[in-house]
Amino acid sequence: MKEDILLVGTGALATLFAARLSAAGHPVSMLGTWKDGLLSLRENGARIQDADGIEHAYPVRVTNDPREVSGAKYALVLVKSWQTERAAGQLHTALAKDGLALTLQNGLGNRETLIRDLGPDRVSLGITTTGATLLGPGLVKVGGEGVVSMEQNQALGPLEAALRESNFTVRVVEDAQSLVWGKLVINAAINPLTALLQIPNGELLSHPKARRMMGALARETAEVAEAEKVHLPFGDPVSAAEEVARKTAKNLSSMFQDVRRGAPTEIDAICGAIMKRGAKHGIQTPYNKACWTMIRATAHVARPAYA
Repeated sequence: MKEDILLVGTGALATLFAARLSAAGHPVSMLGTWKDGLLSLRENGARIQDADGIEHAYPVRVTNDPREVSGAKYALVLVKSWQTERAAGQLHTALAKDGLALTLQNGLGNRETLIRDLGPDRVSLGITTTGATLLGPGLVKVGGEGVVSMEQNQALGPLEAALRESNFTVRVVEDAQSLVWGKLVINAAINPLTALLQIPNGELLSHPKARRMMGALARETAEVAEAEKVHLPFGDPVSAAEEVARKTAKNLSSMFQDVRRGAPTEIDAICGAIMKRGAKHGIQTPYNKACWTMIRATAHVARPAYA
């Protein structure tokens, strides 16, 4: 029997996960607030554009009312970090008493926010390095195949199986916090620079000054992780960031997509969080501060959607 899965979010990653899970035969519900996304998903399904430009659509159930999806046993949280508090409130209504929400979000603090509303037994931590570019409401293209990593939790077994069946590479790890910080190093090194320079991930490697800045951001974040007594999942943060940029060369980072649409970004949960943790340990983080300041400034710049 295929598992029913609730996805909280209607953006790029949520649409990608919805399409793949639905294609594998799993009943998928999507809970969100973006009106254009909800309308498109309801009318056209979750759509993926393949390498040849051909669209494939898969049926999903869509709602903005958590009461319509109450009793959900498994939920994937795929909203932006600044939306986590709202998602926690929605899940308080939608998630079953014995349900489990797996966060695959960027940045720090998402699990803690979810736990405040749901309790520690109903929240699990994970990350994904899979990339997706939002072409329009309910339509994505894959921006780089990655891995879905989740902490060891026997209750996640059915969700793990569903993701594997849906062509995701899944890894179960003992220390998910290590992976969260590992992804934070990558996000801090790539996302703000691609957003500011308006370029795909891989082009950072072609610009010497941007590449040096990327390395500085990675090293700076790794220094804060060490002070937090976090063991990163790689030895060289600069090489790790460059490898991801190379593997996702054509992908537009989520922050670039947000800035281009004139939408709020996750800069506070990435560079902002690194600054705060660094200050706690007396560590200066000038590169993260510079990116945080410049990305925050873009919030007031109007940009056309999907330009």
